[in-house]
Amino acid sequence: MEKIFTKLNESQSGAVRQTEGPVLILAGAGSGKTTTIVSRLAYLIEGLGIPASNTLTLTFTNKAAKEMRERSLSMMSDVTYPPLLCTFHKFGLLFLKFHIHLLNRKNNFVVIDTDDKKRIIKKINSEIATPLIASEISRYKNSLLSPDDAYKQAELYNYQQIAKVYEEYEEYLKENNLVDFDDLIALTYKILDENPQLARETSQKYQYIMIDEYQDTNELQLKLLQKLCTAHNNICVVGDDDQSIYGWRGAHIRNIMEFHQDFSGTKVFKIEENYRSREPILKVANALIEHNRSRLGKKLIATRGSGDDVTIVNSNDENEEARKVASKISKLISSGVGAENIAVLYRVNVLSRSIEEGLNRAGIAYKLVGGQRFYDRAEIKDLISYIRVITNFHDDFSFKRIVNKPKRGLGKASIDKLELAAHTNETSIYEYVKNVPIEELEVLVRKKNAKTLKTFIKDIEEVSQVVQKSSYDFIDLLEETFHLKDIYKGHQDESDKILNMEEFYGLFRDFIIKSPDAPLDEFLNELTLQSEQDQVEGASIYMMSIHASKGLEFDHVFIIGLEEGFLPLVGDGSDLEEERRLGYVSFTRAKETLTLCHAGSRFYKGRRSDLDKSRFFNEAGLCAGSLKLEKNTAFKKGDLVRHKVFGAGRVIGVSKSGREFKLNINFAGTKKEILASFIERL
Repeated sequence: MEKIFTKLNESQSGAVRQTEGPVLILAGAGSGKTTTIVSRLAYLIEGLGIPASNTLTLTFTNKAAKEMRERSLSMMSDVTYPPLLCTFHKFGLLFLKFHIHLLNRKNNFVVIDTDDKKRIIKKINSEIATPLIASEISRYKNSLLSPDDAYKQAELYNYQQIAKVYEEYEEYLKENNLVDFDDLIALTYKILDENPQLARETSQKYQYIMIDEYQDTNELQLKLLQKLCTAHNNICVVGDDDQSIYGWRGAHIRNIMEFHQDFSGTKVFKIEENYRSREPILKVANALIEHNRSRLGKKLIATRGSGDDVTIVNSNDENEEARKVASKISKLISSGVGAENIAVLYRVNVLSRSIEEGLNRAGIAYKLVGGQRFYDRAEIKDLISYIRVITNFHDDFSFKRIVNKPKRGLGKASIDKLELAAHTNETSIYEYVKNVPIEELEVLVRKKNAKTLKTFIKDIEEVSQVVQKSSYDFIDLLEETFHLKDIYKGHQDESDKILNMEEFYGLFRDFIIKSPDAPLDEFLNELTLQSEQDQVEGASIYMMSIHASKGLEFDHVFIIGLEEGFLPLVGDGSDLEEERRLGYVSFTRAKETLTLCHAGSRFYKGRRSDLDKSRFFNEAGLCAGSLKLEKNTAFKKGDLVRHKVFGAGRVIGVSKSGREFKLNINFAGTKKEILASFIERL
């Protein structure tokens, strides 16, 4: 007992001792959230004698579950049967093994992963982009929509084809006794919902339920928890409304904001003492987040004392920003700071390119967390391969990469035949396709594809001729001729890939402006040098998006791209309050120093744009200026909504209208523009 409470402060102790009824623990960044939840679990079992088998603790990642399990068990004496502490999906898997027979399915089912899911979908329908269908099916399941429900919705929103794929996909899973990742929770809820007695028995088995990172739960997870609380109300959730940053992924901040409505009689504990960051860092984080209206309200209190003031780095453009950041990092490493204790964060992945180049030039090793290096991304490699073929027709390696991008009806077997024929004729694939009579080409590939290949060769030669006259116009002609952006049409991450391509186009134009007479192969050589890190050895600093940084901490944090349009993202359905929470999360990753960077202009969407400094500097009290107060919208393109007169509809666009947001909504085929304040989410 004493061991459990030794390291807890007063707020944490109070939350741990409150074991009965619904409990909401609001735990700020760096406030010892995990310590509190594992101590509470240990107190229930070790202190109160609750059988470990009567507890259920759920979190979101296997890594978090493993850490929590180890820490809680270290506080207990001998536990014969350890408590069930796992992810939501692992709980669903265990539950279905015992009860899936209630859906007339066998319990020797196999769980398929995302790649398996996409392969099945592609077999059913290869016309519509597979990632789009996969995403919609996931949305249907998390909204508890059956294929029939999806059909009814599709009649209104022209998604009949996807609904048809969903129906066939579900039939395939049942016939082959498979379940996908979403089924683990959706089917668990379905069984509990259709079997009230089982719901009661399951609830009686798990007398004490605890949920970690509650702000990241979605609507279906809330419904599941309500079923698990059928026989009691002993649910304790730990989370931080100020760190709810996964709205785009389905997480719903209303779950933590309205917990007291979902579970009556809630007792709230605020854990505000921060054990991570120096006082100046917490000062700006607190100041920033206080501008959010939709929050339960708390303030981080520094326990580590004062430190260096937050540094602001102003630059003219992204290249100067990269030089300054690299220089500061070099000085930190030279002073004895371990590279692994330094991180560079950004809101938009496309911003990593200039920083990567700056670090490469300075010889600083880096690890890109949760993503690929800019020049390793598929869309960038495709562009580079096109340029390589245009500068060297006989580059077979690059030719094979691009010959079916965008799709020209050529599968791997056809490309292999072409390569073999070219090899037999002792020539390059390009030369072979160009010179062989079309009748001979039709023996290797279909008639339609043979004609397409001849056109492809002709297009390459025409673009190559333009390069010799005007390199600056080359990149526009490349896109106009080959429609490279169409490669990623319908992909779930289409917008990110297009942004990366436009960043590359801008990079090319910048190179031509600086070196108008330089040949294309010189540009390619520059890229090769930029993308190589082989010469860099030793420990690495970390680079990652703000989303990827959540839950991590570093001694020294640099945040780049603090401009309007990047952080915060504005317009296009962005939620300003969620953007502010992203800023708050990024600030609170820093333990010792925080450096915020702003550039006056950047290459963006293929051209250089002048940028305004982020409003977050002002809101965090870091510079003077007029506050930009405006209403925010939680609505995004694709949301289902309701209007009191026009009924249900789907948001097809979001735009600014003064200080309000205007929604373009499709009401059963009739499109109307309505202010967001008159709309509610379905």
